[in-house]
Amino acid sequence: MREMLGDMNARSTRRDFLTTAAALAVPAVAGLSTRAEAASKKRNIIFILIDDQRYDAMSCMGHPFLETPNLDRLLRGGANFKNAFVTTSLCSPSRATILTGQYAHKHGVINNSTALPAGTVTFPMLLKDAGYETAFLGKWHMGRAGDMPQPGFDRWVSFGGQGVYYNPRFNADGEHVRKEGYVTDLITDYAVEFLEQPRERPFFLYVSHKAVHADFKPAVRHRDKCSEVALTMPASMADTEENYEGKPAWVRAARDSVVGVDGMYWGRMPYDKFIRDYNRTMLGIDENVGRLIDTLEKLGMLDSTLIVFASDNGFLQGEHGLIDKRNMYEESIRIPIIVHCPDIVREQLEVDQMVLNTDIGPTILDAAGVSVPHAMQGMSFMPLARGQTVPWRESFLYEYFWEEMFPENPTVFGVRTDRWKYMWYHGIDDKNELYDLKNDPHEMTNLIDDPDAKSARRDMEAALRQLMKEAEVNRVPSW
Repeated sequence: MREMLGDMNARSTRRDFLTTAAALAVPAVAGLSTRAEAASKKRNIIFILIDDQRYDAMSCMGHPFLETPNLDRLLRGGANFKNAFVTTSLCSPSRATILTGQYAHKHGVINNSTALPAGTVTFPMLLKDAGYETAFLGKWHMGRAGDMPQPGFDRWVSFGGQGVYYNPRFNADGEHVRKEGYVTDLITDYAVEFLEQPRERPFFLYVSHKAVHADFKPAVRHRDKCSEVALTMPASMADTEENYEGKPAWVRAARDSVVGVDGMYWGRMPYDKFIRDYNRTMLGIDENVGRLIDTLEKLGMLDSTLIVFASDNGFLQGEHGLIDKRNMYEESIRIPIIVHCPDIVREQLEVDQMVLNTDIGPTILDAAGVSVPHAMQGMSFMPLARGQTVPWRESFLYEYFWEEMFPENPTVFGVRTDRWKYMWYHGIDDKNELYDLKNDPHEMTNLIDDPDAKSARRDMEAALRQLMKEAEVNRVPSW
């Protein structure tokens, strides 16, 4: 791993971050004419981050029984990024990527045990420097940093590690306070309080929920919801030779592990409860998003405030016999992203271009009229939210680094285009994977050894090498 990543001890200072150009795997977007307008207006911005919400965990995305009227409402007044992805499907690396606009190998948070390095510049720091009043409310969860306030925020309310669903203890600007109630409601209480305060400066509010992380615990009012719903298991969940033909051996072996359907969460949770409680917990998210929308509407700020809604990674629910994330299958890497701001965003717009969690920081900076540093490896998708046609990426790099606590999931580097996906496994003697997503969207047939896909495999291997080089991965594979 050390050989793959190179020296992680060289950390960026603020000056380095603002002056060092990082290679991009996409062309630069020119002509952002609204930047000057945004700078003069200083738009208020809210970023809502959900934990482990898969892309289709919303009724507006065709979920078979989950009802999310408030997320649907958010989407009706905004843009739905249907092809949104993370570059590492794991909580802490993804959260660090959102803050820095950089890949995990670049910012150094490659697992859930590593803190964001001291001196790392984040987009909230830049907003604060630009005159924004900034607030972080909820789950930080990077390394073992505990709950202490982090740089870049005027207001801080958080908790240590994963936190708890009921009666949490918050660190509110350095003072510890125990709150009675459900954590999703309580985080939103703090958010509403922040929004209702009189202020002269524009604000950036980062609402970071614990939900819907396992163990899934819904609000008391939702505990009996979804009880009568008939569940349909994914077609790829069956433990059959047909399902696993051509797959790497590690995939089937993981069925009986903590991240597999036969041993999920050390055998503590049956599959039916797993699915029902996940969706019950999502109901609390939807209600509290509604509370924020209602508060903005009451204050006369709903049309002018930019709301960005996203998840830190996707979540498998039995596909290929797996749960959790930490791999490159679609359900693991795809996330919801909704952008709502009637003043500037086209309503009910569906965006097909591939956007990444590296793009969230640049997008928010762009909307605030703050220059996007060259060291950010993402780019603003605000032009797409406005319905503009701009040059955009046609592929992206994915990476996940092996963790000692979850040995079932190997290190993987991969590339995804609008049609093809290629996964290259590092450190194991096993098959790589190649899928034609146009004809096989559920990734049932691995084409890595198919002679008819030889040309596609060669092209994807070349694309992976190039993307790794451009993203400044220390060591690029050769075949």
